[in-house]
Amino acid sequence: MLKSLGQTDGQQPQLQLLWEDKDVKFDTPHLHTRLRTGEKVLDYIYHIEDSKGNPGDTGRLMVTNLRVIWHSLVHKKYNLSIGFARFGNTNTRIVHMHSKGRMPSQALYILAISNETRFEFLFTDVSGETARREQPIFASVFDVYQLYQRTYLYRDLKLRGAIVLSGQLIILPDEQVYSQVQGVWNLSSDQGNLGSFVVSNIRLVWFADANETFNISLPYLQIESLRVRESKYGPALVIQTAETGGGYVLGFRIDPADRLNELFKELCSLHTVYIEQPNFGIHYDAQDARQRLADAAEEAAQATQFKIENFEELDERQEREINTKLNSYLAEGCVSNSNTDQSDREPVYCKELGFAMERIREGYKLQDLWNVMPTKMETFEE
Repeated sequence: MLKSLGQTDGQQPQLQLLWEDKDVKFDTPHLHTRLRTGEKVLDYIYHIEDSKGNPGDTGRLMVTNLRVIWHSLVHKKYNLSIGFARFGNTNTRIVHMHSKGRMPSQALYILAISNETRFEFLFTDVSGETARREQPIFASVFDVYQLYQRTYLYRDLKLRGAIVLSGQLIILPDEQVYSQVQGVWNLSSDQGNLGSFVVSNIRLVWFADANETFNISLPYLQIESLRVRESKYGPALVIQTAETGGGYVLGFRIDPADRLNELFKELCSLHTVYIEQPNFGIHYDAQDARQRLADAAEEAAQATQFKIENFEELDERQEREINTKLNSYLAEGCVSNSNTDQSDREPVYCKELGFAMERIREGYKLQDLWNVMPTKMETFEE
């Protein structure tokens, strides 16, 4: 166990807790103009009404890399912030607007769950544009939410994750490894566990040498403080995680002391840089996504479009001519077999087929029996 006997060896920037993706908030002053550092607006959706909370108010929906924001353009103080981590269910619906003469409009439904409280939101298109009913105007909400779910390692502390394969860290997009340190003791238990550090531009990773599934992935965003303190094992690197990161106190011992101090300075520098400009791992271009959807829809329409010039009509009379000789030959064979006075025909070698076969009855050729379909199907025009 760690003993808090030493003093802080360095100063870290004030940590701004990450709440934007984890909370549901109402009517926050300057919500849509004061985004946190590293948060980016990825799409704007205009002419949107908060039909459940603020009916009659036209507003704008903003999709960021952490949440969905709606704010009224009529009453400036009315707004909503729904973090992606609070999404429970979301889909699109067709609703009928009473204010528009019960005109059908596209709407986005979101069920959010925060602190065991369920919130239901319905954001409706009130533009009155007929073309928007057929367009996926809320597609960016679903696209960015899927990207958010795949990038949790950029934001959240992860214990015992599948992050190491054969002793090598699985690198994230945009991640650069700066150093790897072996011989690092994790002091979370009395006996300690020997492992390795991997230091990157996004996170600090430790994993045990004996069992790589015993690991921790700690983004700099979830580090509240870094210190070198005295413990019963000697000088140790002490990391305090943020409240949103579990509020853990992690201790690591590295020998010799000079090596520990070098690592401490490197982590302090990387932590400072990352806090000033965090990377949440989400890259999305709304214009490019809309163009890809439009191209896919156009391609599908062209594939299903009926073009008469691409088809040829067959003369139905030819159906009765499809190898009638074969049918006649088979019918005659049945009659012959029923006649006990008819002896079996002797086999002969067929050069065309390359094997022995029953001699063909008089009046027929091999080609008559071989061709199931006519050799040429003619078309006709009315």
